[in-house]
Amino acid sequence: MSNKPSKLKILTNGILNENPVLRLVLGTCPTLAVTSMASNGIGMGLAATFVLLCSNIVISALRKVIPDQVRIPCYITVIAGFVSVVQMLVKAFVPALDSALGVYLPLIVVNCIILGRAEMFASKNGVIDSALDGIGMGIGFTITLTIMGTIREILGSGTWMSGLDGLFPFLPEGFAIQVLPESIDPFTIMTSAPGGFFVFGVMMAAATWLTTRPKKEKASAPAEAAEGGNA
Repeated sequence: MSNKPSKLKILTNGILNENPVLRLVLGTCPTLAVTSMASNGIGMGLAATFVLLCSNIVISALRKVIPDQVRIPCYITVIAGFVSVVQMLVKAFVPALDSALGVYLPLIVVNCIILGRAEMFASKNGVIDSALDGIGMGIGFTITLTIMGTIREILGSGTWMSGLDGLFPFLPEGFAIQVLPESIDPFTIMTSAPGGFFVFGVMMAAATWLTTRPKKEKASAPAEAAEGGNA
């Protein structure tokens, strides 16, 4: 019987069990840099998801013709092509997001998440599975950035989704949801580097607890059953 994971397992694996940021600890530089606002996290996550999906598909389709000795330069070339497409689209249609993400948008080329999935998954699996893996990892990355940005923005600025009008032009200019009363001074340190590291650490601990708890409960079940039988 094959041990190959199901399509659903491949798709959902990147959301928590193998979350690229919280479990595999990849892409931490853009994670910490762009999550001072939730809207930035959404924008970066969507851009990375597009590149993940497209690069996984192309690399999987070409995996049998790419020489093993030059596979990494080939992967980077493919990824760079899709990043260039994303960068041009963002500059043309959502320039506010381009300004907010700055240098971290073109640096998706060397993002360890994308290169890592190309090397570890797309180069060893079929096109459909690789596409699902790219989507799942992208969703996990986007969710992580959005949650981290939400926590930091609410505590550090008192607002939520500030700047979302730059990502979705149909929203009114200056769109933001006031979460904390203006009479409360926000913890501005949360929007700086120390606050980012603190939230990152807390989220990593929570993700580790959520993923290891079921395994511990499953492992302890036979022992508890044996003790009950002996009694």
